[in-house]
Order: sequence, then structure tokens, then C-alpha cells
Amino acid sequence: MTMKTLYLLCSAAPPVFDVAHVVEDAQARGWNVCLGLTPTAAHWLAGSLDGLAALTGHPVLWQYQLPGEPEQWPAADAILYAPATFNTVNAWALGLTDRLTVGLAAEALGNGTPVTAISCTNSALAAHPQYDISLATLRNAGVRLLPHDNTPAEAPAPFPWTTALGALDPVLDPAPVQH
Repeated sequence: MTMKTLYLLCSAAPPVFDVAHVVEDAQARGWNVCLGLTPTAAHWLAGSLDGLAALTGHPVLWQYQLPGEPEQWPAADAILYAPATFNTVNAWALGLTDRLTVGLAAEALGNGTPVTAISCTNSALAAHPQYDISLATLRNAGVRLLPHDNTPAEAPAPFPWTTALGALDPVLDPAPVQH
């Protein structure tokens, strides 16, 4: 059986520090994982990039390749963009693709690739009027946005990585067609 490919795209927010465990969990579910990071997330994880590349078996990407260079990843069967920050959500909804991860997510919408995302921002940014407009735009474009409580608390809820990976299960094992 050929493994399906998941593009795990991450912005710079605290849950990105769990990405190695997320890759391992996705691989245990049967995914071939390709990891893409925003430039700031790549900076945050700079000391782990070689290990993450070894773990996934693919280069960790955070910038566009030069024209004419061969593709470094296989085509995606699904995309999980998590955590998706305020900046990422707004840029993606507006089609501003100056960052590789946003460009990959935007192209996925045009290609019909299933996309799931979980936003991660603080309550002040989440209150900005553009944020709800951007979330609605992404939902209307077919992005499956999973809930996450972004409000600060003494004991914040853990980031819902398991829920996110579970939401991708139908791509791995589509239900048989009923006749």
C-alpha cells in the first residue's frame, strides 16, 4: 500500500515546539509527513531542523525553491496547517503568498486538496475585525477549521494535535462507496 502524503505546515506559536511528536503520531497513523515552517518557526526550531528532516525523510522547508529546481516533496494528499497564527490566517485568506507555507495552503484550495487548520492566537488579536472575516473566508473556501480556545488561562487547554490528526483519518481510509 502506498502511503499518503501529509503536508504539516506550522506557524511560529508555542505548539510548534511539539512538532516532532506530531510527526511521529502522524507517521504512526500511516502518513508520509513533509514539514513546512514559516521563517520565524524555522528560526525557533533551528537547532532541530536536521533531526526533523531525518524524522520525516524529507527536507524541512521554509522558503520557496528557485525556479527550475526539482520538487523536494511528493504531492500532498492532505494538509494540516497548525498552529496557524493571526498573521497566517489573514495572509492565507487574503491570498498573500509571500511565505511558502501560505502559498502551499492557498494552492491546495485551488487543487482540491483537503485542508484542515487550527488557529492559534491571543484574545486581543482574535478580537480584530479582520480575523473573523478571514476565518469565514477560509471556511467558505473549504478549509476545515477545528476549534481551539485561544483565550489565556491559568492552565490553558493543550493544543488539539490528536483531534487534528484524527480529522485527517477519512483521507487515509476513505469510506467504501455504498451501492
